[in-house]
Amino acid sequence: MAYDKELADRVREALSGQAQVREVKMFGSLAFMVNGKMAATANPDGKLMLRCDPDRTEELLEREGADWPVMQGKRMSRGWIVVADYGIESDEAFDSWLAEALDYNGKVSGSGD
Repeated sequence: MAYDKELADRVREALSGQAQVREVKMFGSLAFMVNGKMAATANPDGKLMLRCDPDRTEELLEREGADWPVMQGKRMSRGWIVVADYGIESDEAFDSWLAEALDYNGKVSGSGD
């Protein structure tokens, strides 16, 4: 199954102000690399996966629609979150998730404040 094109367009638009964004197709998803590091993916079924601060994982999992991502039957490590489509319906929720990803991206890529 291919990635959700509508979700990919939302992510693409939201990241349009970032200096270094590259799109990479992988595992049926479309990954968005910011500053050379994966920040978010548009997955099949409208799910958004993002890289976040591992120390915030437990807190972020309490938000609506958030869950542990699973790859090849195994739960991924802390620092990754998958958000169901109903958890990113509103622009406010969607933007807040991408802000989490970009905040952490800035820390790990050395481009943060």
